[in-house]
Amino acid sequence: MLPRPRSRGRPSGHTDRDRDWGGRGADSRASRGGAAEEAPSTSRGAGGALQGARRADASPAVGPRSQKQLELKVAELVQFLLIKDQKKIPIKRSDMLKHVVGDYRDLFPDLLRLAAERLQDVFGYTLAELEPKSHSYILVNSLEPVEEDAELRGDQGTPTTGLLMIVLGLVFMKGNAIKETEVWDFLRRLGVFPAKRHVVFGDPKRLITEDFVRQRYLEYRRIPHTDPVDYEFQWGPRARLETSKMKVLKFVAKVHKQDPKDWPAQYCEALADEEARARPPPAGPAPSGETAEGRRGKGAG
Repeated sequence: MLPRPRSRGRPSGHTDRDRDWGGRGADSRASRGGAAEEAPSTSRGAGGALQGARRADASPAVGPRSQKQLELKVAELVQFLLIKDQKKIPIKRSDMLKHVVGDYRDLFPDLLRLAAERLQDVFGYTLAELEPKSHSYILVNSLEPVEEDAELRGDQGTPTTGLLMIVLGLVFMKGNAIKETEVWDFLRRLGVFPAKRHVVFGDPKRLITEDFVRQRYLEYRRIPHTDPVDYEFQWGPRARLETSKMKVLKFVAKVHKQDPKDWPAQYCEALADEEARARPPPAGPAPSGETAEGRRGKGAG
């Protein structure tokens, strides 16, 4: 288990996802009344969309839901929005309520907010309402380079970048190596499964264990003496060149609406990495044999 970030006087209550990242998330927490606590949205342009969601008809209270139930419902809603967006037809709130939300109508504003944040952070889409009070939504590709996000996303213009940053973040937060089984345990809560085709990522297992490895973003090694056989991920040389521990830590903090300093051990490691990168590379060894000056001296003699 990773060290938890230091407390800043905020409520405790650590979710499984927070423990996987090594910290306390603001992703979704149950409030005293059982409804999900509101978290500030990171989705640019999604404010109008979420305001419209607040007007959904509330159903009678049905009691508190578990954190796992809420996470699964958010994952279902994200999948529904991604699939519907493929047809480029506006997605109606009534369809979300009917086909996904069901008995969770009283939590619909919170579910939609969390789904919008996940779409932004993981997939690079902004959930936007077409017109005020229209209750119809579309997904807008927000992966065009934006200065403040380009650094966090590694300046890669593809939807797979969010997934890569998540895996790199898991590796770093777990001490620079993580078992493959732990990666999939985390990704399942985002609606990404190793044996199930994904609407955005295609074949996730092939993408992570083959494509990212072939591109040298990840190293994928068998762990000796494991039964059943297990593998682990580490950063590959391309990841170390194109991004940094500090950039990845900032990405993790952004997902959790926290400050990178909330993870003191990782923050200190990232600072040391930044200092090492800033130092000039050591001078190479002197050429073997005679120096140029020596050769000139001989020629003069």
